[in-house]
Amino acid sequence: MSLLNIQDPPKNTPFSLFVLGFRPFFLAAGIFSIVSMAMWMTNYSFGLSIPLEGLANFHWHAHEMIYGFTLAIISGFLLTAIKNWTGVQTIQYRPLMLLFTLWAGARIALLFGTQFIVVAAIFDLIFNLFLFLAMLQPILRVKQWKQFGIISKVLLLGIFNAFFYLGMLGYLDSGVHWGIYGGLFLLIAVIMNMGRRVMPFFIERGVGYHCQLKNSAFLDTSSLVLFLALSIVEVFIIDSHISSYLAAPLFIVSAIRLYNWHTKGIWKSSLLWGLYGSFIFMAIAFLLFAISPYTSMISRSIIYHTLTVGGISLITVSMMSRVTLGHTGRSVTAPSSLISVAQWLLLLGAITRVVLPVALPGLYSSWILTSQLLWIAGFGVFTWVNYPFLTKPRIDGAEG
Repeated sequence: MSLLNIQDPPKNTPFSLFVLGFRPFFLAAGIFSIVSMAMWMTNYSFGLSIPLEGLANFHWHAHEMIYGFTLAIISGFLLTAIKNWTGVQTIQYRPLMLLFTLWAGARIALLFGTQFIVVAAIFDLIFNLFLFLAMLQPILRVKQWKQFGIISKVLLLGIFNAFFYLGMLGYLDSGVHWGIYGGLFLLIAVIMNMGRRVMPFFIERGVGYHCQLKNSAFLDTSSLVLFLALSIVEVFIIDSHISSYLAAPLFIVSAIRLYNWHTKGIWKSSLLWGLYGSFIFMAIAFLLFAISPYTSMISRSIIYHTLTVGGISLITVSMMSRVTLGHTGRSVTAPSSLISVAQWLLLLGAITRVVLPVALPGLYSSWILTSQLLWIAGFGVFTWVNYPFLTKPRIDGAEG
């Protein structure tokens, strides 16, 4: 019998962490984001060293934000969404616990820097493969070939993570760079793909009145082609002028899509404005790619943190909160007011990280520290609110 098919019988237990994929990975992502950012803060802002041999400290930070924090959230989301899309139960109980243990093992090893890099590589790459197979199995069972686009990105994330470790171990000269930047662009691609699927649906059903949002096949195709080309240039060619030529039309396409998705009711719902706001940050990042070769004020660090501290942080906390409410039997239109607090903390953290360093560069170190503290506070609030939801059974008695 396949390991992916080994399931414990459902148990009537008050602790339901491993019933469905979103539960362990969302909770772990919240906790890990606090721990990892706190370690990065002590390293960057207070000078406490992490034992890193052959790896820049910002590459360590970037790898754990990409393959630790964000990939955990995508894992939880897709393991849950694929069950809905296919009608086939995704892994739970022992197989899910094993998958989670692989992810956690790599994170724990890398908290010690590069001392246990081989251990981290083994855990991480087996996790990447197991995750892909766990997503592939239900899709193959019902022959839902249209889902291959999104899970192929999960496979590519595993490949680029392998590039990172091969670079770290001295087998691939550009491996660390490819692993970090290739991984980041793949994550943004997954987010854009998922956003295209769920944003209109969430908005239409969340604003409290009838509306029908526009979607355009031309915009979808244009966005895909332009973003793919921009990703290839940024990862492999590294030419800011070519990136600029690609990013300018990508910004225009993104702005039109945001216009088509807009309705005034978005701003009355914390979960909706959080999701929508993340796509605004991503569009701004494309604009910054377009203008950066022509000004010394916009660094690559500012652009990438616009994508991450702005785009990824807002969409992850908003999406995790919505999925957690919906899949634990609660109303997605009535989140805790503390979730709005978490979103505002992260929004302020993004502004502090990407706007204030440009406006007042003399206080750069202070802005970075403030942004780090706001990140920790934001995800601390998220974790506090959602811990009981993620660990206890659904309130409606259903399994999930």
